[in-house]
Amino acid sequence: MPVNKKILFILLTLCSLWFLTTVNIGCKIYKFNDVTINPNIKTVRVHFIENKARYVNPQLSPQFSDKLRQKIVNQTRLTQVNNDNSHLDISGYISDYSISTSGISNQQVATNRLTVGVHIIVFNRLENLAPQAYDVSRSFDFSASLTLQQAEAKLNEEIIRNLVDEVFNRIFSNW
Repeated sequence: MPVNKKILFILLTLCSLWFLTTVNIGCKIYKFNDVTINPNIKTVRVHFIENKARYVNPQLSPQFSDKLRQKIVNQTRLTQVNNDNSHLDISGYISDYSISTSGISNQQVATNRLTVGVHIIVFNRLENLAPQAYDVSRSFDFSASLTLQQAEAKLNEEIIRNLVDEVFNRIFSNW
């Protein structure tokens, strides 16, 4: 292929990719990451996500709340505000933090499972819609040879990342 045709092909490919990532259809903006937000919604308030589970991991609520705020601000065009005039108001609580046996080997516990659940409520003030509630739960297996504190230290980052991703997708990707 001659150089001019290669350059033209590359330019057309880049233009096509740009067009596909920013297509505006109706009131929704579609992008490759599937974040869908009404263009009139500009602000968001993420409240502290309190831990109401039977067992309270003291690090979970503040870290989860902070990471959820960061993800929303970094991956949407929304601006974080701390007043009652936000277009989207996100609140909720940690609803479950429990341990169960998930694997037995030679008549002994080999694997335990930590299940973490979050209940999220999203109120769209701009469109004055009824609040939407989402329940998200994830399980994380760990060796039975670890104490709960050791497992929490090992799994903490993964727990936060997975739950934040799941909540974000429920709110903004219509999953």
